[in-house]
Formats: sequence, structure tokens, C-alpha cells
Amino acid sequence: MVYEIINSSGLCNYYNLNETPGVAQRVEVRKDKFAYLENKNIRDQIIQFKNDRQTRVSFFLPQIHCSSCLYLLENIHRLDAGIISCRINFPAKKAEIVFDHSRTSLRNIAETLTSIGYEPYISLKDINRSKPAINKNLLVQLGVAGFCFSNIMLMSFPEYLGVDETEESIRGIFRWANFFLSLPVFFYSAWPFYESSWKSLKHRFLNIDAPVALAIIITFIRSVWEVFSGEGGGYFDSMTGIVFFMLAGRVLQDKTHKQLSFDRDFTSYFPVAVSVMKNGEENPIMLPEVKVNDTLLIHSQELVPADGIIVKGRALIDYSFVTGESLPEAKGIGELVYAGGKQVGGPIEVMVIKEVNNSYLTSLWNGQDDQEEKTRSFVHRVSKYFTLVVFTIALITGLYWWQHDVAKVWPAVTAIFIIACPCALLLSNSFTNGHILRILSRNKLFLKNAQVIEDITGVNHIVFDKTGTLTNPSEQEISYEGAPLTAMQKRQVAALASCSVHPLSRAIAGWLNITDKPAVQGFKEITGTGIEGFVEDNWIKIGAATDAGKADSSATAYVFFENRVTGKFIFCNRYRHFVPSLLKELGKRFKISVISGDNEAEKANLEKMLSGATVLFHQKPADKLKYIEKLQSRGDKVMMIGDGLNDAGALKQSNTGIAVSENTNTFTPASDAIIDADQLRWLPRFIRLCHINKRIIIASFIYSIVYNVVGLYFAVQGTLSPLIAAILMPSSSIGIVLLTYAASNWSARRLKLPD
Repeated sequence: MVYEIINSSGLCNYYNLNETPGVAQRVEVRKDKFAYLENKNIRDQIIQFKNDRQTRVSFFLPQIHCSSCLYLLENIHRLDAGIISCRINFPAKKAEIVFDHSRTSLRNIAETLTSIGYEPYISLKDINRSKPAINKNLLVQLGVAGFCFSNIMLMSFPEYLGVDETEESIRGIFRWANFFLSLPVFFYSAWPFYESSWKSLKHRFLNIDAPVALAIIITFIRSVWEVFSGEGGGYFDSMTGIVFFMLAGRVLQDKTHKQLSFDRDFTSYFPVAVSVMKNGEENPIMLPEVKVNDTLLIHSQELVPADGIIVKGRALIDYSFVTGESLPEAKGIGELVYAGGKQVGGPIEVMVIKEVNNSYLTSLWNGQDDQEEKTRSFVHRVSKYFTLVVFTIALITGLYWWQHDVAKVWPAVTAIFIIACPCALLLSNSFTNGHILRILSRNKLFLKNAQVIEDITGVNHIVFDKTGTLTNPSEQEISYEGAPLTAMQKRQVAALASCSVHPLSRAIAGWLNITDKPAVQGFKEITGTGIEGFVEDNWIKIGAATDAGKADSSATAYVFFENRVTGKFIFCNRYRHFVPSLLKELGKRFKISVISGDNEAEKANLEKMLSGATVLFHQKPADKLKYIEKLQSRGDKVMMIGDGLNDAGALKQSNTGIAVSENTNTFTPASDAIIDADQLRWLPRFIRLCHINKRIIIASFIYSIVYNVVGLYFAVQGTLSPLIAAILMPSSSIGIVLLTYAASNWSARRLKLPD
């Protein structure tokens, strides 16, 4: 039917009229922006296949949105003759490109895509594809413990079955063989438990490895005494069994935690490469390869990836992601700049004084907060008292059997230390939280740490920023009122607007659609006010409505030429299509507020969607922060959701701050979480999953407590063999893992989330 309509209207020759698709919408690409793709190490990580004739690569193009995009991209070979084919996966917004590497390059293709409005999204996570490996030393220790344990068990059969007096010499040989086999286990394989316990004691804290290490030492000393005195064969089988099964549990936990850490990788928001100046030339290198004393070239709107000293240029650093302070700081040559700041002026050169991995950029996200998570964690506090209780029970049991049956002292005390190990108690929390973090990350909600899950469950008030969060910055309806702009003025306004990160400025630049923009000689962007600068020696400002001294009935941005108002751009917001249903569903369970730096033009629309909610306009970054503090002062637990551009202070102050990302390399360390804009529609389901996570942990805790109570009941009676206890302990840990894994996956499927 569609074809008949088009055909009857004579429109079937539309594409034939455009033999060079994309040429009319070409945009300028910054020189050397994709120079890092000429680095062999980076290129090899991105390329999927390569032979003598062709290369295959896959790019994520978030700008794909309609059938015209498909047509344009599938005909990109007309723009670059080296491209053999381009196939588009529309739902995934991916382009599978096959090209002749003798005629074009990966860099050329990326520049061509960017020039027609489809800049490839390449992140550090795309480069670091290899998953972290397990500690090899731990695997060797496990192997040694397994070998010795199995052989000691084999040679302990004479002890288990009993031998005649005529074979006593054989039993003696086996006892000494078991002793020598136990030495590498005791001094090598069990070392991680000694080391961990000693570190905790130095900090005056008993961790979960303390009772395990004590059980190993007590069992070994008792066994050695029996062998040397000739009274028996000891408990070498139990001791080596403890170490083997504990190490098996440690390897399982280590592997799972590393897997979770990889799946929850926030490096997808880090830049892939930075430009290093060498001999006056700009050379791109991968971010992890940045070293001390390297000189980095930082362009406008780029993050400073490492702490350094300015050696060229004048910086205007926006630290709003770090401190929440909205005003950029001016820095000159010789002054220090910190990682995490964004350069909003012209290009600068910075000499690195601290490597990326040790800089404030990464510590903002996971350094101090990891320590805070430990101190706030309920399980961290419980483990301390749990260990003290275990020591107390063991002491009382030992004294009791010392008075009644000395033979049961060692088996009873050893079994207590093994069976009552709080590993299962801790795993019930760490594995459940870890698996939920992985499920959320697969749904493009990246949480800073597991404590954020608990914080989300306590939220009762959700505050939304409007512009860029509830509204779609790429879908603005714009009109212009005022004195007509000349062609030169349009070019100048478009050039200045392109330097801004604010959604409205970006919309202006896109609406003007100027390809040959002049160079901006210098500019300054003040959050909540506007952007101003010199373009072709003309002072221009694109500012808020209040700068013109009057109010408007719609969202506006005034244009000033040499301090005189020339006209204004009028915006009509387009809300994301899921916003009405999202606000309606959240409004049933939470208090809702919407705060915006714009004027009250959208007040009527928002009040229709938000029955009884608070709607505030003309809110500067400092006002948003004060509003969050006001809500908290009256007892509310606040979740702040914003785009991170001018909400850093409010995001940091809130109990849970979530930054919305529009498929760009946007790192927002001031927030507790980063969510893909399209996934915001599932926020109610994510919150419900966090509440379900809490119930799963409670059920796991009950399981762990019942296991420990039952185990201790038999252990204190001296009827539980240390070997059986060593088998039951890791079995309970595996049971916890399976329970939490099954419950988490079932919950995700019930909420229709990919698990």
C-alpha cells in the first residue's frame, strides 16, 4: 500500500535524484580526532576480521533512527570507494562494514561517518575486551592442596579400617608419609588464610579468615604431636581437606567477583585515547598507556584524564562533576589541574604528574566509595561479631570437654571453627548483590557499588531534572523571532553554539545546519546562564531569557551581538514518549518533583502528567542543590535523576544520584549510577528488582543462620568429624551461590528484564 501511494505520486525516482547521498549534510570533523585508530594496538582490538583483501569492523552508531539513515549508510560506498559493503542492524544501531584496507583505512571510515552525522561510539570498554584472569598462584595452591589431600586420604585407610599388630610398621610409614605431604599444604597452600588473618589483626579487626586459619593451625599442631609421640595418626586428612575446600570456595568467589566487575564495567564512559604531544606533533595513544611526564593535548569539551600541570594555553576547567561547583575555574601556565575536570575553553597542553590509574578520575567512581560501602555494610559489621561469637563458643566447648572427655576437645574445637565459618553468611550478601549488579548493567544501568542497591530501596522521593532527562534534546522544535540574521551571523551563532554542551545550544547548532562554520577565537560557558565568546572578532552571547530583562511564555535563548539583543530562539520541548507512563507509575509509590532551569512554559504540561507533584522552574544548579537539602532535612530519602550537565551538585547531595547518558562518552563521577537514556523507561522495574534483592538477602541470611546453628549443635557435642565439617562448609557456600543465582534470574525474568 505504501509503495502504491508513493508510485502513484511519482515519487519512486527520489533516490535516483540523489547520486551522492550525505554530501549535503556533511559536517566538519576535527583534525586528528580519530588519529588513534591508526595505532595498531587499538586497531587490532576493534577489527573483527582481516585477510589479505578485506577487513570487517562493527561500529555502534547511536544516531540511527529512521529508514533514511539505513539508505544513507548502506550507500556510504559512494562517499568512500574503499568500502565494499555496509549492513545495518537497525534494532542494535550497529553498522557492519567491510572495506578494502588497501584503498581506505579504519580512520578514514570513522571520519566519513562522522562527517555525515553518524559519529561512531567507541569507548575504552571496546578496547579492553579481555576478561580478567583468575590469580594463577591461587590455582597452584589449590592444585597442591588437592594432590596432597587425595593422597593423604588414600594412605589414611589403615587408620580408618584398622590394622593388625603385625602391620604396625606399615601404619607408621603411612603416618610419616602423611606428615610430609601435609607440609606443603600447611606452609604454602594455606598461606592466603594466614596472610589475610594477620593483616586483619594488625588493624585490630577479626575478619572471616581468622577462625579458618586458627582451625588449620590447631589441627596441624595436634596432628604433629600425635605422630611424633606415637599416640595416633593425627588429623592431616582433615587439615588438608579444610585448605582444599576453602581454596576451592575462594577460587569460585574470586572468579565470580572478577566476572561481575567486568560485566559492571563503567569504562564504557571513559575516552578511548588521548593526544600526546611529541616533538611538536599530536600522537594518539590509549588511555591506560599515559605515563608521568607525558604532555597531553586537551581539546575543548574533553575530560582531563590525569592530574597534571598546564604547560601551554589558558584553561577554563569545569569541575562540576567533581565538586558540584557550577562555575568553571580559570587556570594558567604552571598551575595544577585535576583529573575529572572538563576543559570548556580552547585547547591546552598538560604535563602528566600522576598516572591515570592513580588519579582522581577513577577514585571518584570507586575509590572512596568502596571504603564507604565497607563501613556502611551491615555484613561487614556482622562478620566482626560473628567471629567473636565463634571464638567464645569454641573456648567454652574446649573447656567443657577438657573436664569431661579430653579426646573430644580437638575434634569438637576444630569442627566448630570449620562449620561456623561465616563464609556462607557473607556470600549470601555479596553474591546476591553482585548478581543484581550484573543484571542491571546488562540493562545499561551501571551502579557505583553494591551499597547503591540498598540506598535505592530506602528512597521515597524522586526528583527529575527536565531538560535532557524527561525531554529528548535531539528532538526540539525551534523557531526564531527578532531581527533577521544575516548569513554571516548565522554562521557565527552556529559556531559558538557548537562549542556548548547544553542540549538547547546543540539544538540551535543543528537547526541552523551550517557546515562551513568559522573558528571560535575564545569562549566561556556559564552553567545556567549561557555561552559567550568571540567569533571573527565579534562578541556574541547566547543566553537565558532573564538576560533580556523580560519573561517569556516558552523556553527561549536570546542572541546578543555586542551586548545588544538581536533576537531569540524559541523551543518547544518534546518529552520522551515513555515519560507520561513513567511518571504515572512512579507517582503511585513515590513523591515526585521536577526541577528545571527553564521558565514555566511547560508547567501546564507537567502538571497534567504529575498530579499533585512539585514542579519548579528557573532553578540554577545551586537552587537544585538547596532543594535536595531541603527535602532531606524533613526526612525524605531522595533519588535525583539528571543529565549530569548542570546537576552535579544535586546528584552528589542526593541519597541516590542517577545520571542519564545519551550514548556519548559522558563520565559523571558525581553520581551513584549511570543509566542509558532509553532505559529510563524501566526505572520502576529496576527499583522493584532492588527491593526483591533485599528479600533474597534476608532469605539467604536465614539459610546461613539455620546452617550454622545446626552445624554448631553437632560440633559442640564432638560428634562431627572435622573432615565432614570441611566438606559441609564449601557445600553451603555453593548452595548460597545457586540459591541467589536462581532467585535473581527468576526475579529478572518475572520483571521481563534480560538476566
